[in-house]
Amino acid sequence: MQFVATEAAAKAVGPYSQAVVHNGVVYVSGCIGLCPKEMKLVSGGSMAEAAQALNNMEAILKEAGSSMAKVIKTTVYLAKMADFAEINGLYQERFGDHKPARACLAAAELPKGALFEIDCIAAL
Repeated sequence: MQFVATEAAAKAVGPYSQAVVHNGVVYVSGCIGLCPKEMKLVSGGSMAEAAQALNNMEAILKEAGSSMAKVIKTTVYLAKMADFAEINGLYQERFGDHKPARACLAAAELPKGALFEIDCIAAL
């Protein structure tokens, strides 16, 4: 088992790893729209937070030796389901023709008051 950490992504906000690699699989913890340097949520609302969260997730995947093209499944958490359609556009843009399995749900509250969170499972 290998624990993954990179300064190119926001640090974990609790007692957990950014990701764990085990048996050829990368398990990425929930990523929110924190700027890695300041550890503050980016401004601009749910779309800006989603873009930064995806940047964070991509940096973690890269550090682990994987990529967005190897993502098997994601779970997306939204503070407001009203953001679903707009977030889908960004999600599709970032994943392109690669379409991992996904669950998406509205959460009553996310860490640090975030509007968007995503975690994933990927192959190496």
